[in-house]
Amino acid sequence: MTTYTSPRTIIDFCLAPLDLDAGADATQEVRRRLEHVIKTLQIKANKPLSVDFSSMPSQVINEAAHGYE
Repeated sequence: MTTYTSPRTIIDFCLAPLDLDAGADATQEVRRRLEHVIKTLQIKANKPLSVDFSSMPSQVINEAAHGYE
């Protein structure tokens, strides 16, 4: 179980599968916006929020329903 509390580590974990170009303007803008959202949520909660992705339920995609078989 890994718990993430830092906005940057949460963002890194979430964006890792996308293999984005770290130097691209769009990537930097996405990171800036996500960091703002996470920090705002933490401020509103009056405490650092943590995320444990190991307890996240699996998402099953029905590829046949989308024409990918």
